[in-house]
Amino acid sequence: MTVENSLSRLDDDDYPAYTMGRAAEMLGTTPAFLRALGEARLITPLRSEGGHRRYSRYQLKIAARARELVDQGTPVEAACRIVILEDQLEEARRINEEHRAGVEPRRTADA
Repeated sequence: MTVENSLSRLDDDDYPAYTMGRAAEMLGTTPAFLRALGEARLITPLRSEGGHRRYSRYQLKIAARARELVDQGTPVEAACRIVILEDQLEEARRINEEHRAGVEPRRTADA
């Protein structure tokens, strides 16, 4: 791997750069909360060669939104469902805008 390839990962929101401990610290939560999000299938961390969970910036953004909802009193499972529905709504709005603009909609990996 070249230095250039390594540096490009710094800008990659999907690169699993954060350990569970660091991710929990950044979110101001516990590793158990991150495990609960995984069990609810909101985020699926990648695993290191040693089997440790690794999180991307994108996953941390999703986890942060779920934490906001949980902090407001929403149960974890419901918070995860809300975040998923918000994401689906945003995708539908983006596709609608592209249709209105006469642009062929781009599909995401989940679509």
